[in-house]
Amino acid sequence: MPKVYRIKKPEVLTGVPYNLFLEIFSINLASEASSCETMNLESLLKFADILKKNMGLYTKYVLPSVIDFACKQNASMRQRIKVIPLATGNVLEIGVGSGLNIPIYNQQNVTHLTAIDPSKEIWKKNNLDIQNLPFTFSFKEAFAENIPEDNNCFDTVVITYSLCTISDTNKALEEVRRVLKPNGKLIFCEHGKAPDKSTQQWQNRINPLWKRLGGGCHLNKDIPFIIQENGFKMNTLEKMYIPGWKPASFNYWGTAKTY
Repeated sequence: MPKVYRIKKPEVLTGVPYNLFLEIFSINLASEASSCETMNLESLLKFADILKKNMGLYTKYVLPSVIDFACKQNASMRQRIKVIPLATGNVLEIGVGSGLNIPIYNQQNVTHLTAIDPSKEIWKKNNLDIQNLPFTFSFKEAFAENIPEDNNCFDTVVITYSLCTISDTNKALEEVRRVLKPNGKLIFCEHGKAPDKSTQQWQNRINPLWKRLGGGCHLNKDIPFIIQENGFKMNTLEKMYIPGWKPASFNYWGTAKTY
């Protein structure tokens, strides 16, 4: 009798129903390489077809793990370290995810942190000792387009790698302006529209499928334009490619204030 081998799921897919994992795994075997980053177009289309049949399962089990795994990569963590310590006073973080930024805040400068995210599934992946943070803390399940906070109550609003997934960025930034104090600041770090035409073409070509795989993530948002067109003036703005898959690795980061 032939041996039957049970394939072990990678850590990133912990919690994914085994039958769904096997479908995903079979697509990876059909691709030119085992990395999602280099899957060929045919394999990606097959993967998209699987998602159509299993979108509820994908959103609940796969997507939170994929997002958390992607956000933990060294290059993006180094970017977070550049901006998160700039937060001061009463802070709101939009799109907190699994709380990767929380240990990076300067405990001497932050008095309270309010964190919002529409996905409790991702938030539950945090490994934080919430009761022993060096500042008071609250988490709320909420969307950036409808922030459940009073007007003019935050000294700092932080958004990292979240504007890409917000469907109505105009409404979200209107809400940020509403909750910021008159001389408060917005801190941001995002991936977005590349400066070179060849990468832009790839971003535009891949984006419709990428949105399905990435929970609404857009590869090609013009981050500085979006921020400045919504009532903010840049204090600082830096940009560069960081290590990683080129269509998703051009970063913008800095601070802005309302007019």
